[in-house]
Amino acid sequence: MQNETFRAAVLAWFDQYGRKQLPWQIDRTPYRVWVSEIMLQQTQVVTVIPYFERFMAHFPDVAALAEASLDEVITLWAGLGYYARARNLHRTARIIVEQHDGQLPCTLEGLSALPGIGRSTAGAILSLGSGIRAPILDGNVKRVLCRYRGIEGWPGDSQVLATLWQLSEELTPATRVADYNQAMMDIGATVCAKRKPACSACPVSLNCMAFQSKRTDAIPVPKPRQVLPVRRCFMLVLKNAHGAFYLEKRPPAGIWGGLWSVPEFDDEDDVFAWCAKRHIDCSELEHLPQRRHTFSHYHLDFVPLVACTNSEYYGIGETSPWRWFKPDDTAGLPAPVLKLVEDVAGQRPAAEPPE
Repeated sequence: MQNETFRAAVLAWFDQYGRKQLPWQIDRTPYRVWVSEIMLQQTQVVTVIPYFERFMAHFPDVAALAEASLDEVITLWAGLGYYARARNLHRTARIIVEQHDGQLPCTLEGLSALPGIGRSTAGAILSLGSGIRAPILDGNVKRVLCRYRGIEGWPGDSQVLATLWQLSEELTPATRVADYNQAMMDIGATVCAKRKPACSACPVSLNCMAFQSKRTDAIPVPKPRQVLPVRRCFMLVLKNAHGAFYLEKRPPAGIWGGLWSVPEFDDEDDVFAWCAKRHIDCSELEHLPQRRHTFSHYHLDFVPLVACTNSEYYGIGETSPWRWFKPDDTAGLPAPVLKLVEDVAGQRPAAEPPE
């Protein structure tokens, strides 16, 4: 009976307060839900919306995405971060076209076997895209369930995670599953926030163990803090007489895989050697203040070095593609590299941004 009460309260809240006009909720299809769910991993809704709309304009269906080049996909993804998501989207689209007749699988097992689709994302695609009963367990839902049942421990712990999956399975209704799952994500995002949750507006607060025990600030237990290592490098910002910047395409895998970026060096002597090989005058090489970009698993501290050249070509002997780029061109650049290029192009001071 308590489970029925929970479901009824969640669905009643959704009918009144739930989000129903997000771009991926309009003309909803499994494909649109899939793309949105991948974009929403580690990224807030307000950030995703313009990326999603541009992506759909270029790739309205899975066939269009499969036919596109990876470079086209990466270019539209640039700035959204976690670029393995874009590579997996492109790879999976081709698998769907080649092995599934252009249709996303309609089972958890079939979806979970595809690159970049985990159990929760598969559940979201099935429930939100096709109305098929399937539980979900994204970060917002984990927080709601931990507080509601007073589940101690970090949700990433295997035992805690197993408990949460079992609870999510028990609570997921047989009907209106799309509305229910959307409501759970919405409650976690807009009501049951990490800090200062709006418990007075929560539809299940009367039976919420964390609320009743005044422990919403302690549940769920946060991820154990980790001291991130620091990697240092130099980035060469080489511009020509036309105001364009020299870029090289990064390897397809790894950090910023498949994106365009300025040459990167571990040692300043390597910068001088690279320039000397191409007859670039380094006598007026400009050192800009160090900047920092933080990835999920390390900090990258980089010193930009600015050089000028009159030459139009520096690809001799290079194994990776290269190009000249102006800030108003269209290309997939990592956000910190694009900002660096824009700063140099606009001659703005390259002060170190806040972390």
